[in-house]
Amino acid sequence: MIRTALALLAALALAAPVAAQSAHHPLQAEESVGINPRYLLQDPRGRSVTNEDFRGRFQLISFGYTYCPDVCPTTLVEMAAILKQLGEQAERVQPIFITVDPERDTGKVLQTYTEFFDPRILGLSGSPALVRRAADNFKIRYAKVREPGNDNYAVDHSAGMILLGPEGEFIKKFAFATPVDEITGQLREILDTRPAPPQRR
Repeated sequence: MIRTALALLAALALAAPVAAQSAHHPLQAEESVGINPRYLLQDPRGRSVTNEDFRGRFQLISFGYTYCPDVCPTTLVEMAAILKQLGEQAERVQPIFITVDPERDTGKVLQTYTEFFDPRILGLSGSPALVRRAADNFKIRYAKVREPGNDNYAVDHSAGMILLGPEGEFIKKFAFATPVDEITGQLREILDTRPAPPQRR
């Protein structure tokens, strides 16, 4: 998986538009203040999806875009590794990748991209206004960085993962480059303190 992911990183770097290298801002703990963990977006089939659709499950959310040359694919490789390490507990977690480049990241593009890493990762998009509202709610910063003289661009955006609880409440942020084992360990502790509700018969 790691070798395949590295190959993808190289391919993405070659395929992405030639633009100024975008900066990626690690999510900061102080940015947690004032987070409103709500969104109204669309899945790859065009169906509306909100934070309320995953009641009873945790949500592990990352913002990024498919043309991202390094940080975003690295994050999704890590997200897939976390799901694998969680084993059966991963059923209680919905991994989500929200694009900050809705003009290029169509539903089909998003689905192909996220499924490469793990078919459980759900890609979400929407109109530029809805994406901006979701990012603002989560205190995610992003902006296009254009290359002078042509239409190519990268997107400068906050990096990391955000965890929501089974009631849709914000729990914590994991900064970019936090080791996978550390995130998995913290997730296990959180999951263990909130046992899954009994199955209805």
